[in-house]
Amino acid sequence: AANGMAALHFQQTHRYQVIILDINLPQMNGLSVCEHIRNEGDDTPIIILTARDKLEDKLVGFEKGADDYLIKPFAMAELVARVSALANRRSSQVNQLTFGNVILTVNPEVAMANGEAIKLSPTTYRLLKHLVRAGGECVSRATLVEAVWGEDAPESNALKVHIHHLRKALTQANANVQLLSRPNSGFYLSTEPAHG
Repeated sequence: AANGMAALHFQQTHRYQVIILDINLPQMNGLSVCEHIRNEGDDTPIIILTARDKLEDKLVGFEKGADDYLIKPFAMAELVARVSALANRRSSQVNQLTFGNVILTVNPEVAMANGEAIKLSPTTYRLLKHLVRAGGECVSRATLVEAVWGEDAPESNALKVHIHHLRKALTQANANVQLLSRPNSGFYLSTEPAHG
């Protein structure tokens, strides 16, 4: 990507096994892009490329959510080896996501609670998957629409309809997970009883 904003757009509209970010991207630097990706609940492995070799710089990178940190100049073979290691590690982990007693398998796309399948449409499954990946953090409406539909944003109430279906499906499956909303912020999953 030519700049940080473009990198963020690619991340939001495509799936990657590993993301490589140069710290010196214009418009939005690599660390900011990394932090933004993690705040959206995306756990794709991230390698930061930089000429900064101080321990403090590395620690900042890891705090922002980077999985690896490669100092320039580096041998291309080393970058390839690190990408391969992260991709292999992810492929062994990524096929199953959990939150509370809800378990999602990515391939095939199946959601379960208490050992029973949760009946979801492909779109509602994608919605649940993004919320599970967020790990209980609040996800904005705009981010959910982008994650579920990409650039083909549907009519304005489509998200509301799928939220309703997902809540109903979780209840019917006796999941210990609730889909809650936060006014003017978005939606999040919780295993705690709703207050009020």
